[in-house]
Amino acid sequence: MESELVRQAEVLFGEPMTRRLQERASGSDAVSSEDTPASTVPERPAAAEGVPDNAPALLQLKMTSRQQRRLWRHVESIENFWEKLVEIEPAAVQRLATVATDRRWEVIFLTKRPETVGATAQVQTQRWLESHGFTLPSVYVVQGSRGRIAASLGLDIVVDDRPENCLDVVVDSKARAILVWREDEKHLPTAAKRLGIGVVKSVAECLDILTQADSAAARERPGVMNRVMRLLGLRVGEDQSLP
Repeated sequence: MESELVRQAEVLFGEPMTRRLQERASGSDAVSSEDTPASTVPERPAAAEGVPDNAPALLQLKMTSRQQRRLWRHVESIENFWEKLVEIEPAAVQRLATVATDRRWEVIFLTKRPETVGATAQVQTQRWLESHGFTLPSVYVVQGSRGRIAASLGLDIVVDDRPENCLDVVVDSKARAILVWREDEKHLPTAAKRLGIGVVKSVAECLDILTQADSAAARERPGVMNRVMRLLGLRVGEDQSLP
């Protein structure tokens, strides 16, 4: 999603401006007081006025409130925008579908995205997942805390690529959170493992860990969740509460 939003920002603002916004986001360019971004807090960015409440934060672009509004208005005008995205990890959805069927896992896709022209965001997401190999996907377009949703649905594990969503999970539920962190480890939030958030580099690695834990639990019955924690390098029973 983020890569496509960057591409749409290039369409809207031009490549030089988008490159400058990316440089600001990486901290390699100073930001003037007249062009201060709507949010400078990376973990829980506040939505800019006029931006949809469920619009995901853009990590690659440090945009002003006005730029965010323009970009999302542009995205909302693109028919079935959410069906046009490309997989970050080719065949990851297909593998998830296969593993979930074999292991009898129940999977719910939680996503935070505004409506666009065309089908609803939920239907677009379902069509996208089906086109990549996951039949009959359960999709929930969320606007609140991932943790409260995990608690209300009784979820065991939530996998996400946003630190703030994983934080919500460990604070507001009993579910375990696994963060897919594709960036350099030096940029990994220091509180992640301290709060009991497992960290992997890819969906493939995450599935490897979950299937390994599931297989071991089936043979030895020590508890799937304990196995997952050990494979993620976390202590069993580690305190997940905030300091």
